Amino acid sequence: MNAEELLEKYAADLREFSGLNLNGVSLPGVNLSRSTFLNANFKAAKLTSADFSHSISQNASFHGANLTLADFSNADLQHADFSKAELTRTDFSAANLQEANLSYADLRDAKLRCANLNRANLSRADLRHAKLVSANLQHANLTSSDLSSTDLSGADLRYAELRQVALNRANLQGANLQGANLRWVDLSGANLRWADLTGAKLSGANLTGADLSHATLLDATLVHVDLSRSNLAFVDWTGADLSGSNLTGAKLHAVSPFGIKTTGATCRWIDLSQNGDQSQIYQFFSEDLSEYFHEVPPIVEIVIDDRLSSDAHCALAVAYQHLARQGTAIVPPTIEIHKRRTILRFELDRDEDLFWTAFVAILPFADATLTQQALIALLQSISTEAVSGSENGLQLFHTLVTTLSQSIQKLDTAKLLQAIPIAIQKIRFFQAPTRSTLFSSANRSIALFDSPQFGKRRIKYSKSEEEFAFLTQPIIFVPPTQTEAIEFLQSFHVR
Repeated sequence: MNAEELLEKYAADLREFSGLNLNGVSLPGVNLSRSTFLNANFKAAKLTSADFSHSISQNASFHGANLTLADFSNADLQHADFSKAELTRTDFSAANLQEANLSYADLRDAKLRCANLNRANLSRADLRHAKLVSANLQHANLTSSDLSSTDLSGADLRYAELRQVALNRANLQGANLQGANLRWVDLSGANLRWADLTGAKLSGANLTGADLSHATLLDATLVHVDLSRSNLAFVDWTGADLSGSNLTGAKLHAVSPFGIKTTGATCRWIDLSQNGDQSQIYQFFSEDLSEYFHEVPPIVEIVIDDRLSSDAHCALAVAYQHLARQGTAIVPPTIEIHKRRTILRFELDRDEDLFWTAFVAILPFADATLTQQALIALLQSISTEAVSGSENGLQLFHTLVTTLSQSIQKLDTAKLLQAIPIAIQKIRFFQAPTRSTLFSSANRSIALFDSPQFGKRRIKYSKSEEEFAFLTQPIIFVPPTQTEAIEFLQSFHVR
């Protein structure tokens, strides 16, 4: 079938053209919308401004074709071949390009809004200034392609291959880049606000001046990344690896300094101001970034000598909710459940909140009073030692301990206990012995309280085994020494 026959049949309302061979044909401005071109051959064809909208062109070949300003909106182009095609300002809006081949294609200023490019091959394609808003690019191959100034806002790029891609000044606001390979990518000046980069691999990437505010970087790999002058305000980067990276001049307002790895990283100063205007600068006094950043967060750990039941789980949530309503909200704990024990871990943003959080977190349990008494005694011992000490640094810790003590004293314990539902007292889990331990951001720990009955109440023995009776005897808790308490406080990362 030649071009003339195609046009005659189309004019006669025929739309089935599967297997058509129009290699090298010239049909600029032709209207072939809503037609079927399965396995059709349009290699090297001149089809500028052609209309293929709503067409079915699976496995069709447009290799090397000139399709400038063509319309493929809402077309089914699965497995189609557009390699080395001229696609400048072509419209692929809402088109299905799953597993299509667009390698080496010229897609400058192309419209790909909401297009399905799942597993498509876009390697070495030119996508400068293209519009890929809300496009699906899951598992797509974009190796060495040029996406400078491209709009990828809201795009789905999960597990996409983006090695050595140019994304400078690109708009990736709200994009999902979870697990994507972004090694050696140029993201300088890019907009990554609210982007999800969980588990993304960005080693060697250039993020100079990029806006990553509110982005999610959980467990992301940012080894040897240039983050100088980047905006990282409000990011969540727990578990991220920034080894060997450059953070000089980065904006880090409302960002936790805990939970990241910074081995070998460099940074002269960071901007902590709310508006990024350098009104609040933190200057580093050494090459060791651990003076500000730490790999582990401060943690309050409460171990309960019983397994968490469904009723106890619900009651625990209700208890902390009631405490929050009294103005003493604490971070929700992670819960680790074992056969005979339950571990609650409260991960914090500041070492200074360890004692206060421990004081409140233990309230639902029968050991609350003893634990709180031990906590206050510990603080008082540190304060006394600090006053009598001659070292210059102890006065700073005295001030810190005094502030902590005053904060705890202001808490109306009786009122807080009244806020906890009485029904909790009937649940065995909350009567079980507990063990409370504090961990600083320097990974130093201190035992706050250990119930004498912890691990003892389940031990059973018969009359013939009375010589083992000592196993059930309570073990008296020995509180930390003043020296241990001061050393723990000295490990605090106080900003």
